[in-house]
Amino acid sequence: MVEISDDEFERMVADVFDELPDEMVRGLENVAILTADQPAGERPRLYGLYSGRPLKTRGVYGYGELPDRITLFRNTMQEHSADLDALRARVRITLVHEIGHYFGLDDQRLGELGWA
Repeated sequence: MVEISDDEFERMVADVFDELPDEMVRGLENVAILTADQPAGERPRLYGLYSGRPLKTRGVYGYGELPDRITLFRNTMQEHSADLDALRARVRITLVHEIGHYFGLDDQRLGELGWA
């Protein structure tokens, strides 16, 4: 297990996001990327969660819509990472996975792409 502060984790998430290829993040609109601790005892334990309507299933979408959310769960990721490099890799995979959900990819397809 590796432990870092909330601020360090948020910086890591921002750095990882900034390093993603342009073609992966170009179409993201009205999406908030949040960090949080998953409540103790909540099942299943998740590294991240996409909340919103996937892009390919939207009808009319426009001004005044609340943002979709990608939440990365710091405590769960830290519990399953041996060191900072492992945590950074887990952040990247989880962020890419949840971005995939935004674009309408399901878990099976994300697994095929190596993002599950």
